[in-house]
Amino acid sequence: MRVLVVEDHLETADYILSSLKAQGHVVEHCDNGRAGFLCALDNTYDVMVFDRMLPGLDGLTLIKSVRGAGVDTPILILSAMDGINDRVAGLEAGSDDYLVKPFSFQELSARLSALVRRPPLKTEEVSLQVADLEMNLLRRTVMRAGVVVDLQPREFSLLEYLMRNSGRVLTRTMLLESVWDFHFDPKTNVVETHISRLRNKVDKPFATELIHTVRGAGYSLHG
Repeated sequence: MRVLVVEDHLETADYILSSLKAQGHVVEHCDNGRAGFLCALDNTYDVMVFDRMLPGLDGLTLIKSVRGAGVDTPILILSAMDGINDRVAGLEAGSDDYLVKPFSFQELSARLSALVRRPPLKTEEVSLQVADLEMNLLRRTVMRAGVVVDLQPREFSLLEYLMRNSGRVLTRTMLLESVWDFHFDPKTNVVETHISRLRNKVDKPFATELIHTVRGAGYSLHG
């Protein structure tokens, strides 16, 4: 694996670097926070090790800066600060693990391997947009062309499914299963009724139609 080590204590850095290289890993070293920040932005690593107390930028500031720049590489903090509050502060700053000095290389190696194996976190989707139609999934709000569209819960779910599948033709059966959780045909016009309500709220007050009927197939939402 490719590892960035940001550690200003040269003996500690040499110990980590030589041990990791002996395992066949590619390691780069920076001895201050500012240099570490530039390396983290300019290169791709599998995992990064940051000392907590660094010149230039301290470890917590370095982590926050790296995360703020959109780098999601796993980070392990090394620190002689072993209080609960210290560990919590490190994790809240954006690190993935915290190892207290003095440490054994075997534990450091095992923790780094575990971080590399960990699947990346998926960024939570907070909004959807199709043309001038916007949906905020956290606030459960919908706007079109800057105008608030007031929807009932089932209408919101139906529109969300349409927007997530923008451009696809969605059959009546697909809508029943995904929006109403019906795995059978209830022999009602519930889909048609809700599509009609959506059109009255999402399309009718505006110049451009977004919800389209595909004759003999189903419905599609697109700009």
